[in-house]
Amino acid sequence: MAEFILALDQGTTSSRAILFDHDGNVRASAGQEFKQYYPQPGWVEHDAEEIWQSQLAVTQRALAAARARLEDIAAIGITNQRETVLLWDRATGKPAYHAIVWQCRRTAAMCDRIRREGFDRTLRDKTGLVTDAYFSGTKIAWLLENVPGARERAERGELACGTIDTWLISKLTRGLVHATDVSNASRTLLFNINSLDWDDEILSYFGVPRKLLPEVKSSSEVLGEAALFGGTAPIAGVAGDQQASLFGHQCFRRGNVKNTYGTGCFLLMNTGSDVPRSESGLVSTVAWRRAGATTYALEGSVFIAGAAVQWLRDEVGLIKDAGESEKMALAVPDTGGVYFVPAFVGLGAPHWDAYARGTIVGLTRGSNRNHLVRAALESMAYQTRAVVDCMAADSGIRPEALRVDGGAARNNFLCQFQADILGIAVERPATSESTALGAAYLGGLATGFWKDEPELGRQFKIARRFEPSMSASRREELYAGWRRAVERAKGWAT
Repeated sequence: MAEFILALDQGTTSSRAILFDHDGNVRASAGQEFKQYYPQPGWVEHDAEEIWQSQLAVTQRALAAARARLEDIAAIGITNQRETVLLWDRATGKPAYHAIVWQCRRTAAMCDRIRREGFDRTLRDKTGLVTDAYFSGTKIAWLLENVPGARERAERGELACGTIDTWLISKLTRGLVHATDVSNASRTLLFNINSLDWDDEILSYFGVPRKLLPEVKSSSEVLGEAALFGGTAPIAGVAGDQQASLFGHQCFRRGNVKNTYGTGCFLLMNTGSDVPRSESGLVSTVAWRRAGATTYALEGSVFIAGAAVQWLRDEVGLIKDAGESEKMALAVPDTGGVYFVPAFVGLGAPHWDAYARGTIVGLTRGSNRNHLVRAALESMAYQTRAVVDCMAADSGIRPEALRVDGGAARNNFLCQFQADILGIAVERPATSESTALGAAYLGGLATGFWKDEPELGRQFKIARRFEPSMSASRREELYAGWRRAVERAKGWAT
């Protein structure tokens, strides 16, 4: 019998490969960063070929570390940065242009026009999403308009389009499979989450030929055979990174909530089989589809979280590494009134202000680098609080606990401050690989490696639980200051 599930975790700044055994333990892993391209202010791109080569390299290293071959893999699960999208030539497999990254703001003006024309209401009703440059639809429209010959070639069926999962599936199957799953499709602004199909009215509005888009499959089924290193293995699990994380956290019940502190901050609540509606600035999304049933979620997407700490390290030089931030934050009793709103690429949920920009307020002569670092960490917790408040208003459910993952979730100061500013417990699972584990679970369930969700439940363990200790009055005082700071960041670039 095959011993492992291979999870390919393709993120915004790095590609990773992780082998999980039947008990859900990591048996081998490898990671590799790749280059970020910023051709203009507010524009962010990736070289899709570099992504593929990095994913191929880490897969080979992880297999070698476990002394495994493709024949030892029961299934491959793929999880990916979601709204990043690209075009490529169907015949040659070569990208027609760099991938446009989810963080890219080049289509903000297009989104303004859509709102002026009133089509944003149609998009909201059908896709569950707000009209923002974050999502893939306007990026695809931009590519078709601006890449020489792209529209004509797309109409002739010569080009393929997809998010990063679709790109990896195509490369793994040597171009034989052009597919995505419902969770990734639901982030494109082109997919009707009620009918679970590409929407012809929206495609017509954006000028996107249906033949350009991948076939939409469930999140847990065999999509095709990956051919690598002289062997084959079934690709059987696919989910966008945040939906995969929700599954990896085993948030299987309605009202379960998780938050991932990565480049951005992404908080999802399982809403069961009902399509959720938000009046608070959140988005409705497909969480996953498995065994013929679709699960939905409410989501709040914060664009900059851990990236703020990276900025302090790489651009400002206040810290040498991210691990240093916890010690520095604890070196001062508070921020001394300093608030850091890291709106480098605008503000996401619940504000959706593409013209907000990064702002630091409350500086005095006594402010030092410890205050700034602490303010950067606290900004992640404040942004999360805003989303949790909206979720409670939209769903009528106030979560009892928040499960967390991502690089910054290893920071004990952040987890404790998060519990304090929310007034609920924060739970950090024993595994830090919830996203990759979710993709592995989806692949393993599709191939019989695991039987069902109760079997998975016996693997789940909480490593540490952070209980709130801050007074309610102090909590609200601090949060009121944050809201004032956010107002000063809004609309700056208009």
